[in-house]
Formats: sequence, C-alpha cells, structure tokens
Amino acid sequence: MSHPRHLIDMSNPPAPRPRASERLIRVQQFVMSTLAVTTILHFAAGLVVAVWFMDESRVVSRVGLLVIAGILGICSVVAGLAIHRKNVFTPWLVVGVLPVIAAAYFTLGR
Repeated sequence: MSHPRHLIDMSNPPAPRPRASERLIRVQQFVMSTLAVTTILHFAAGLVVAVWFMDESRVVSRVGLLVIAGILGICSVVAGLAIHRKNVFTPWLVVGVLPVIAAAYFTLGR
C-alpha cells in the first residue's frame, strides 16, 4: 500500500524552511554591507586619486594620504564583516590594504 503524497512521513520529516523575517534580515544585511563597503572604498579611492595628482615633491603628504586610504580599506572590510556578525580579525583584512599597496607602487614609484 502506498501512502498519499500529501502526508508527512514522521520518520523522515522535511527540513525546516527559514521564516520570511529571517530571509528579510539576511537581505537587509547584504544591502547594508554592500552600501557600507562601496561607500568607504570610494572615499579611499578618492584619496588615491588625490595622491596621483599631487606634486611629487610633497612625499610626506602623499604617504600620509596613502596610509589613511589603507586604514579606510581595512575599515571597509571590518564594516562588512561586522554587519554580518562575523569575526573581524581575519586574513580578509589584507584585502583592504592591497589596493593601496598597488597605488603606492604606481604613484610613489613613478
């Protein structure tokens, strides 16, 4: 005898589905982290562009702006991780500094 398909087999219950409120919170977290990270990284990129157009004789100012841009890059990664309630002390922090290292190579090494 076969069982009707609409009945639940209690020895093998279906996996619970996430509630609508949990899905909404997840989407809100992704939207918030995307906005925070891109906004902070755009500010850091603006500092790098400012370094590119500065007078080459102002080395200390150029290095200072690159350091600030690097700190902002790290802050953007921390903001994204914190919004998702993840551990902020991860190797992903290096990702925030890599663009500034590349910018330093091209702006100070030219």
